[in-house]
Amino acid sequence: MIKNKIKSVFFILLVWTIVIPNSIYALENQDLPLYSESVILLDAKSGQTLYEKNSQVQMPPASITKIATAIYAIEKGHLEDIVTVSENARNVDGTRVYLEVGEQVPLMKLIQGLVINSGNDAGVAIAEHVSGSIDEFITDFNSYLKEEIGVQHTTFKNPHGLYDPEHVTTAEDMAKITQYAMKNETFMEIFQTSELAWDGQTWDTTIVNHHEMVRDKEYEGISGGKNGFVQESGFTLVTTASREKISLIAVTLNAMSDNQAYEDTKALLDYGFQNFETEKIMANEQFTDHLNNTYMLNEDEYVTKRLGEIITKEVISTGELEMNGDNGRSIKKIPLTKIKSVETNKKMDSEVVVPDEVKEKESGNKHLLLLVPFSLFLALFLSVFFYVQVRKTS
Repeated sequence: MIKNKIKSVFFILLVWTIVIPNSIYALENQDLPLYSESVILLDAKSGQTLYEKNSQVQMPPASITKIATAIYAIEKGHLEDIVTVSENARNVDGTRVYLEVGEQVPLMKLIQGLVINSGNDAGVAIAEHVSGSIDEFITDFNSYLKEEIGVQHTTFKNPHGLYDPEHVTTAEDMAKITQYAMKNETFMEIFQTSELAWDGQTWDTTIVNHHEMVRDKEYEGISGGKNGFVQESGFTLVTTASREKISLIAVTLNAMSDNQAYEDTKALLDYGFQNFETEKIMANEQFTDHLNNTYMLNEDEYVTKRLGEIITKEVISTGELEMNGDNGRSIKKIPLTKIKSVETNKKMDSEVVVPDEVKEKESGNKHLLLLVPFSLFLALFLSVFFYVQVRKTS
C-alpha cells in the first residue's frame, strides 16, 4: 500500500516536471498558421512583443504610412489651420478625397480624409502645409520618426505610401509608431471613425473607413485601424483592439489578399486575448533591494503576463525593477529612481582592531576545527580495523 502511494507521488512529480514546462514553452513558441510574410502582436500599454514573425525585415508598407503622417501632422501642425490645396496635391495618383486646386480645407479635415478614406491628395496637401514642401517634409518626417518615436529601421519618402524602393519600414516599427500615436486622443478619435460626412468643393459624400474590421465592428474590442495595398507591398494592415484585461496592436505585412491579411489579424488578436493580460504598476510605488536601498517609479508602468500568471518583482544591481514569471522567465525590466541609500560602515572588516587575546583564541579555535575532521577519520579507521580483526579471530 505504502509502495503504491510512493509510486503515485513519484508519477505526479514526473508529470509536473515534464508537462508544465513544455506547456509554457509551447505558449511562448506557438507557431500560428499565418499567411503574411511579416507580422507582430504588441501590447499597446507595456510595449511587449507577444508574437512576431520576420518583424524586423524591411518591407514597403503602402498606405499604413498614413498613420505616421497623421500623428506627425497632429503634433507639428495646427488643426484649425486652413490649407490651400496645390496642383501637386490635386494630381497625385491613387486613392483620393478629390481635392481641387485652390480649395481651402481645415488641416483637421485633411487628416480625417487621409486616415479614413486613405486620401493621397490629402497627404500631399498636409505635407506641403506643415513643412513647406515635400522635400522638406521628408527630412522633417524621418527625423521625427527616429528622434521622437524612436524607430530605427524606417525610411519614408512620401506622406502617403505610394511605392518607392526606398520607402520601407518593418512590422515592429509600425507597431511602435501606432503605439506612440495611440497616446493622442485626437488621433484615436480619427483612427476609430467608421464613416464621416464629407462636404468638399466638388465632392459631397460620406467617406467610409477602408479598414473592414473598423467599418463593420464585428470583432469585439476593435478600436482603430488602417489598411494598405500597392502591388509591390501586397496587402498590409494595422489594427488595434482592447478588452478588459489588455490592449493590442496587430501589424501584418505582405499578404497575398485582403482576406488573408484580415484572417491573420484575427488570429493574432485571438491569440493575445486568449493568453495574456496586462498589469499596471502605479507611479510612486516603492521597492527595496537586498541592501535596503529604496527606489520608486516616476510614472505608471505596465507589464504583460500570461493569464493568471504570478509575477515576482526584484530590484537588481543596475537599479532596475526586474519582473519574472513562471519558471523564473524574465518578462520585463523597468528603470527605477533611487530615493534612499543605506549608509554603510566606512571601516572595512580588515580595518577593525582585534585584541591579541581574541586573536589567540580565534587561532586556537581554528586549529581545533582542523583537528575535528582528522579525529573523525581516525576513529572511523580504527573502528573498521578492529572490526576486521574481530572477524578474523571468530
